[in-house]
Amino acid sequence: MSTTMDAATQLFIIGLRNQHAVENQAVSLLSRQVERLENYPEMEARMRQHIDESKVHAQRIEELLSQFGESHSALKDAGLSFMGNMAAMAHTVAPDEVVKNTLANYAFEHYEIAAYKGLLALADRVGQGVEFMLRQSLQDEIAMAQFIDQHIGPTTLRYLELSRTGQTAGV
Repeated sequence: MSTTMDAATQLFIIGLRNQHAVENQAVSLLSRQVERLENYPEMEARMRQHIDESKVHAQRIEELLSQFGESHSALKDAGLSFMGNMAAMAHTVAPDEVVKNTLANYAFEHYEIAAYKGLLALADRVGQGVEFMLRQSLQDEIAMAQFIDQHIGPTTLRYLELSRTGQTAGV
């Protein structure tokens, strides 16, 4: 980073790099989970859609970074992607995997919402007209969080129903 950049721009670039890594983590995490959702078709379909949205979010961030002559951090991307895979694998041994994943995904979406809100606050200070792209990604994250919120109860009850009848209840 240039030593002539002001503090807001430096923090904004760091935030963009962090969020790029988080979007890659989301893709890894959701890709692992979606492979195991055969008994939850509505959740599977929405998660597949959100994987595509997360890839677009990462591309938007790359475009924003390039406006500042910067790029994403391959190290952060690899590290958080690895952590996403590990987190997804950690729940696979739990009999109520789908319930645990649903709760974790709800929290993760709210983390992303908070991160985009912080980036938007900095974008206003940086003043490069980048708010629109960030707002688009924020709206996708809010929509996904709302979807999960609306499906916590039904997913939990579906798990209960499947486990009571001796069917594959985890996922």
